[in-house]
Amino acid sequence: MILHICSRAAWDEAVRAGTYEGDTLARQGYIHCSTAAQVSGPANFLFHGRRDLVLLEIDEDRLPVPVTWEQGDPPKPDGELFPHLYAALPVAAVVAVHPYHPEPDGSFLPPRI
Repeated sequence: MILHICSRAAWDEAVRAGTYEGDTLARQGYIHCSTAAQVSGPANFLFHGRRDLVLLEIDEDRLPVPVTWEQGDPPKPDGELFPHLYAALPVAAVVAVHPYHPEPDGSFLPPRI
């Protein structure tokens, strides 16, 4: 399983549309994803303090294309690779949606899923 962070509103719209493209598919050509161990890093970098976020738990076997493991954006000094989806995410590939709330100081911890 891999994860993707998005707002509840964006996910609700995706459910109505049947697919999710996020804000990077059109601009960068892929949807950023993370493992459970990685997701708090991007959450803290991009979404510090936001309270409207959910984690999409994605079954890779239900994706239309294989996930590509690549450097993050920006790349991490240790060369850690992140899963990128080079296609729209079918709603049917999301097996769970978890609220993802920050700590009182606005920081995110790794999820307990």
